[in-house]
Amino acid sequence: MQRTKTLPIFSALAAVTLGACSEAPETSRPDTRAAVKVIAEPVRFERAGTRVEAVGTSQAVLSAELHAAASGEVIAIRFEPGQFVRQGDVLVELDGREEQLAVNLARVKLEDAERLYQRYLRSADSGAVLPTTLDTAKSAVETARLELEQAKIELADRTIEAVFDGHVGVSEVDPGDRVGPETMITTLDDRSSLLVNFEVPEAYIGEFRVGETVRLETWSKSMPPFEGEVVDIGSRIDPRNRTFVARARVDNTDDFLRPGMSFRVTADVEGERYAVVAETAVLWGADGAYVWALVDGKARRTPVSVVQRREGRVLIDGSLDAGGIVVVEGTQRMRDGIDVEFDAKRYADAQNDARGAAGGSTQYSESS
Repeated sequence: MQRTKTLPIFSALAAVTLGACSEAPETSRPDTRAAVKVIAEPVRFERAGTRVEAVGTSQAVLSAELHAAASGEVIAIRFEPGQFVRQGDVLVELDGREEQLAVNLARVKLEDAERLYQRYLRSADSGAVLPTTLDTAKSAVETARLELEQAKIELADRTIEAVFDGHVGVSEVDPGDRVGPETMITTLDDRSSLLVNFEVPEAYIGEFRVGETVRLETWSKSMPPFEGEVVDIGSRIDPRNRTFVARARVDNTDDFLRPGMSFRVTADVEGERYAVVAETAVLWGADGAYVWALVDGKARRTPVSVVQRREGRVLIDGSLDAGGIVVVEGTQRMRDGIDVEFDAKRYADAQNDARGAAGGSTQYSESS
């Protein structure tokens, strides 16, 4: 009987409690949703770069094949193969006895003509010499002077001189040989610097410029790489292979390099300027690539197109301004229009590190 009375009492108390709870006024909860915290970076701009590689062939900055100006017999060779010579040094002598006699004869003729002219000139005031005779004597002096100059030139042609400072090559000519203008005596190269010719695809005709720096490597592993400067760019496109010729100058003061050597040429060609961000900032959706930009403390999904990848960085084309902020970590929590609080680091300066390089980054905090 006691158990039967207890149950109604307990049920009544429960009903009173529930009723009191239901009658209590509801208090509205304020929207205290905190801003999403992310890591972001400022946008900066760089030029897109393309690496062009080619095989080039070198030539001396000055190069000449030396030939005799006239036919004759070689009487002396005054150089050794590979020898460095100065401009004006005599390299080869030809038999010049006849030419020397012609110079002496022309000199005598000139002296005779000058004496006769002076004699006529002294007598001209007295009227003993006609003006026409004086003019003929003067013309004879000029003719004799020209004949002497011509004889000296022919005598000079009996020697072959260095036309500039440089190194001479080997020669197949020996004393006693008879040579002519068609006979190559030797080569002369000024190899203090070399010019390397190489071909560049026509697509870079507007971007490849004089003054660009190129990297030059020989095929010998013992040779270090060299730096050269583009000094000439061809004015035509070769229609057969759609390339143009460029020429780079490389210093050879140490005389390690030789004309005719082949080089592996590497050039980094700069293109247009694009925004550069960390690769973790670029996401992909159904409509392509995009980044989360922060505008007035709120997230904005910004479509972009990828131009180039560079070891942890990405060059992108989109509606971004220099100094703007993009999210690099925490992108999975982004929605259009939400409030964002961020720490900014220059992640795009880090290479192959999605988290950024602590030593080289500039850090600062900013709240929305």
